[in-house]
Amino acid sequence: MSAAHGGSPAAPPRLSVVIPTYNRCGLLAKLLGQLAAQRLPRDEFEVIVCDDGSSDATAETVESFTGQLHLKYHFQEDLGFRAGVARNAGAKLAAAPILVFLDTGAMIGPGFLEHHLAAHDDEPCAVVGYAYGYNPEDPMPGLADMLESATPEQVILALREEPAFRDVRHDALAQCDFDLNRRAVPWSFFWTSNCSMRVADFWGIGGFDELYHGWGVEDLEFAFRIFKRGLPFRFLRDAWHVEWPHERDIEGNWQSFQHNMDLFLDRYPEPVVEIGRTLVHKRELWTWDDDYRYLCDLRDGIAEPGAGAELRDLAGRLGPDEQVAVFGAGDDIPDELATAVLFEFDRAVLDRALADGKHRGHHAIGLRTPLADGSVDRVLLTSRLAGLWTRWGADLLAEARRIGRRAPLFDESVLGDRP
Repeated sequence: MSAAHGGSPAAPPRLSVVIPTYNRCGLLAKLLGQLAAQRLPRDEFEVIVCDDGSSDATAETVESFTGQLHLKYHFQEDLGFRAGVARNAGAKLAAAPILVFLDTGAMIGPGFLEHHLAAHDDEPCAVVGYAYGYNPEDPMPGLADMLESATPEQVILALREEPAFRDVRHDALAQCDFDLNRRAVPWSFFWTSNCSMRVADFWGIGGFDELYHGWGVEDLEFAFRIFKRGLPFRFLRDAWHVEWPHERDIEGNWQSFQHNMDLFLDRYPEPVVEIGRTLVHKRELWTWDDDYRYLCDLRDGIAEPGAGAELRDLAGRLGPDEQVAVFGAGDDIPDELATAVLFEFDRAVLDRALADGKHRGHHAIGLRTPLADGSVDRVLLTSRLAGLWTRWGADLLAEARRIGRRAPLFDESVLGDRP
């Protein structure tokens, strides 16, 4: 269900602001008031509120801003947390060439839209704004009270130097001088609480994947596809918002995050997603960029792409007709392994190993594979994994034991002590 409030601009707007929301009409009223106070002229933007099944006064709150903003309102049935579905619905209603996405609890200053608009004057890019006060697992005490009695600009002036008030990404961003494109996994910091892009780029990758329900991943996966498309990222500290602290189901959010990361890996089975999925299940997300950069450096620094001698030795320890998978397969698969499922973190090396058509293979490290429990007799692990063993040895062995019906085989003098 969609409705318009406040009429349409005389000319097509330059920005469409899309706000997914659910039962947060009080905060929505504050945000709409801040949008009505933007320096950007009212006729140059529209606001699209996408209601994910609210049962409070969200619809009435939107209607109360008739005459102050050019508004559109879309309601979808409450079928659970479906932020990606709501954002897509808003994007379909957009009349402007640039989309700005905001969460309901994002409190903004009067120059917010000007900064997002100016960022798109040059080459196409995906813009991410700074999130003061966003730290869900350790919210800043007293911040909500300050936001009740002061404008977001006043709060920033008072708290700007407080470490607890910084965007939770701040230290990692400072290491790359706030240039996301210098990160190995730039898309992991693209959060849709405050971002913008051109409509053509949004629909060029198909919008948000509506597979993801519940908290987390729909924005990560969306940004991953932006990255694959070759669109650069731009981080804007001036396009800031202050995150209004609110109660969160932290444990439930982690469980949803983990489930959705499993879906993400199912769709995009490659090492960078495999690492992210493993980290989310270990609740160690902040090392993702370093872990993937290390893997890339390791991959590029290995001079010998084969592990044939090791595999011949390991094959000699197999029982008759054992079905095997190989982690760190390399490109020299001996005849002693008649057929095998190969896992190799270097795509080019894997392609060479599969060229003769004898084996099946996956571009993966082996931290999490698409194979079912007990689907092979043995997993063989080669020295190509040696540089990963300190960090990931326990995870590799756990996965080898999950998919193998018998104990994995490897040369302990190469791989080191078991974690």
